Amino acid sequence: MAYSIKITKAAQSKVSEVDFSNIPFGKIFSDHIFVADYDGKQWTNLEIKPLEKMPLHPATMAWHYGQAIFEGMKAGKSADGVPLLFRPQLHAQRMNASAKRMCMPEIPEDLFIQALEQLLLIDKDWIPTQSDSALYLRPVMMATDEFIGVRSSETFRFMILALPSGPYYNKPVGLWVEEHFVRAADGGVGEAKAAGNYGAALYPTKLARDKGYDQVMWMDARDFKYVQESGTMNVFFLTKNAVLTPNLSGTILRGITRDSIIQILKDNGYKVEERPVSIDEIIEAHTKGELLEVFGTGTAAVIAQIHRIGYHGKDYHINAPEDGVAAMLKSSINGIRQGRLQDKHDWVWPVEQKSAVLA
Repeated sequence: MAYSIKITKAAQSKVSEVDFSNIPFGKIFSDHIFVADYDGKQWTNLEIKPLEKMPLHPATMAWHYGQAIFEGMKAGKSADGVPLLFRPQLHAQRMNASAKRMCMPEIPEDLFIQALEQLLLIDKDWIPTQSDSALYLRPVMMATDEFIGVRSSETFRFMILALPSGPYYNKPVGLWVEEHFVRAADGGVGEAKAAGNYGAALYPTKLARDKGYDQVMWMDARDFKYVQESGTMNVFFLTKNAVLTPNLSGTILRGITRDSIIQILKDNGYKVEERPVSIDEIIEAHTKGELLEVFGTGTAAVIAQIHRIGYHGKDYHINAPEDGVAAMLKSSINGIRQGRLQDKHDWVWPVEQKSAVLA
C-alpha cells in the first residue's frame, strides 16, 4: 500500500559544502531525515523533514534498557542519475527479525521501502558517484517510553538517516583472535543488529587496537575454537580447495553483503562451504601455504582485505595479490550496485518518481 508521508524540505541544501572526493565515513549527513512514531498500536506521524537534533526525556527507555536496533544500507546512482537501492527487501526483513528478537514492533516492508525511496528522491544529489563511495543509509529504531522499570517500551521511534560515505577501510586489515571476550552465545542476540552488540564489542576492539590490530576476530562462546565474524564484517577464507565462511548458526549477523558475495563466488565457479570453520583449520592451511586470501564483507566495508591474523602471540601474514579474488568481488558488487555491471539476480532497485508516491 502507499503511505501518506508528510514532506517538509530544507530551506537550503548543504550539499554544495561537501567535498565528495574526501568523505569521512559517518560524519556527514544529508539534508533530510525520515521519522515515524509507534504509538503502541500503529506507526504514525510519518514525515520527511530537515535533519535536526531531537529532544528526549532522561528516562527514555532506549538509554536504560537497550531497546535499539538498526540497519546499514547503501544507495548508488546509475549513469543517467537514477538512485539505486541494493536488496532493500532483505534489509527490511532483517530489521524486522531484529525487532522481533528485541521485543519491538515490526515495520511494514512497504512502508520501510517507500520511506527509503522518498528520502532518496529528495536527497539524490547527496549520492556520490565515485567508484568506492555511496550514500550510506541508516534505518534505526529506538524505545521512547519515559519510564524507569524493566519491561518493553510501548512506544518507539523509527528513523532513516542518509550519509554520503567513502571507503570504510582504506587499507588491508589486521585481526586479533579474541580468546577471552565473546560477541554472542547460542540463544543470545548475535543475529540481531542490536545496538548493544556493538557497544559490548568496543572494549575488546580497543584492546586489539592497542596491540596493533584493526579489529577482533570473534570466536564461539563455548570453546573459543570456531570463527564467528569480525567487528563490522562477516569473514571468508579462500583456500586451495574452496572458499570457507562460518555458517549462520544464530550467533553471527545474517549479512546481506555476505549472501551476495556467496552468490557472486558461485557465479564465477568457486566452491563455497558454509560450515563451522575452526581457527586451527585456518592456521593449518596457512602453514601448508594453502590459505590464499582472507577478507571481510559488510555493507559499510563492502570487501576488506585481511592481511594478517594474530593468534597465540604470533602473526600469520596473508600475502594476497592486489588483483585477487577479493578485488574481483569488490569490483563486482560495486559495479552491480552502481548499475555498471549486469544485475543477474535482480538485486538492484531503481528509485524513480513513479515508484515513490510523494505526499
